[in-house]
Amino acid sequence: MSEMTDELLADAGERMRKSVEATVNQFGTVRTGRANPHLLDRVMVDYYGAQTPLKQLATLSAPEARLLTVSPYDKSAMKAIEKAIRDSDLGLNPSNDGNIIRLVVPELTEERRRELVKQVRHIAEEGRIGIRNVRRDVMHDLRELKNEGELGEDEEKRAEAELQKLTDERIAELDGLLKQKEAEILEV
Repeated sequence: MSEMTDELLADAGERMRKSVEATVNQFGTVRTGRANPHLLDRVMVDYYGAQTPLKQLATLSAPEARLLTVSPYDKSAMKAIEKAIRDSDLGLNPSNDGNIIRLVVPELTEERRRELVKQVRHIAEEGRIGIRNVRRDVMHDLRELKNEGELGEDEEKRAEAELQKLTDERIAELDGLLKQKEAEILEV
């Protein structure tokens, strides 16, 4: 294959890998039975009028299997942080002792587990769409190169086959990660 198609395929592989990584990061924000500081990654706090990620305002830790602690850098932000956590879709109820906010992670009900599995499947589908979008873009680039005469038809077909193989591998990787996350959520 030519240098151009190799570059396009390498770029596609990198973008697909990033799409999988982003999906895995999203998976981390979905609650399982265990306390995990990444649960709070999506929480945005109204800090002096600006929406600020919680992890920029506090130290987050999981000292026990069912407990998260939030230690704000600025104690005056305590109320805003509590409100943001309470208003989030996590279903956690903060309790504060003036220095630290404690979040007890309750057992998940069967119904809540099913909701979380749906949420995770939706996140995985967004990841698959991202991967397919990369494939579509690169296919378009390959067709343009062929139309401009810089690429032969055989080479275009080989590159498309290689691209499809890459797409299938990334989607299979994502599906495997989804199965792991579902098992983690459904584990009692």
